[in-house]
Amino acid sequence: MINSLYGKSILNLTELTKEEFLAIIELAVAIKTNPEAYRGVLAGKILAMIFEKNSTRTRVSFEAGIIQLGGQAIVLDSKSTQMGRGEPIKDTANVLSSYVDAIMIRTYSDQMVEELAKEASIPIINGLTDDHHPCQILADFQTIYEQKGKLEGLKLAYIGDGNNMAHSFLLGGSLVGMDISIATPKGYEPRSEFVEQAQKNAETSGSKIEILNDPTQAVKNADVLVTDVWASMGDEAEQKERAEIFKSFQVNNRLTVQAKKDYLFLHCLPAHRGEEVTADIIDGTHSAIYQEAANRLHAQKALLVKVMANL
Repeated sequence: MINSLYGKSILNLTELTKEEFLAIIELAVAIKTNPEAYRGVLAGKILAMIFEKNSTRTRVSFEAGIIQLGGQAIVLDSKSTQMGRGEPIKDTANVLSSYVDAIMIRTYSDQMVEELAKEASIPIINGLTDDHHPCQILADFQTIYEQKGKLEGLKLAYIGDGNNMAHSFLLGGSLVGMDISIATPKGYEPRSEFVEQAQKNAETSGSKIEILNDPTQAVKNADVLVTDVWASMGDEAEQKERAEIFKSFQVNNRLTVQAKKDYLFLHCLPAHRGEEVTADIIDGTHSAIYQEAANRLHAQKALLVKVMANL
């Protein structure tokens, strides 16, 4: 099988075909099942990791992942590099391309990541931006596949802010044929261009896309329930205001009774128990948040192998 992802940048899920997306999931499961078989496949490879946003899971999973695959990571805080002093992205991209084999960046601006990918001659991986979180979706869909045995034909309900997670669920779900129902307060819906792209994908995959302002309607008969913090990184100043606006969008027992009895609950973490989700849900029997977090390691190892090794 030809690896069509070798040398390719992954900035968001629109760049993956359904076959490529599923191939990453399948490889992630294989690596998780037999990690020793992939122990040295990236020997001699170096991953640079640039952070403008704080990170726990992205930082540790990528760094541990590249090490376990036989490579090494160099962690760069943007404030301690010349990027933090205003060096043009073009210069950073070209210089780093001569030092390392790939770059993972976790930042605010999607335009910055796009420019980095345009100028670099090595793969660029979006570790999180304001509009996208593709690596998290790979781990989430791996978890759903492990729990449900399939992706196509399931219904996923996302309750909360129409943020980068909502965008990525729309793009990923519509790619693989999963129904996606998003419920947000009015004025906090996902951006229209990503909704339109998901609807376009759905015409091919057969999935159904819903953008609603009623969480009860969104959750009805859902196989998977997902939420996220009400104020994403960069929106913390709005926390008090959002807490009032989003209070009826809490995932709790009154809401989850509308879902299927065997529903799966996911949250990308960090979570605010008692705000977007009650403790009895996130810590209950339906929750797979720690399996989901653990799968960041395996999904990202699969992604690194795909873009850095011509296997």
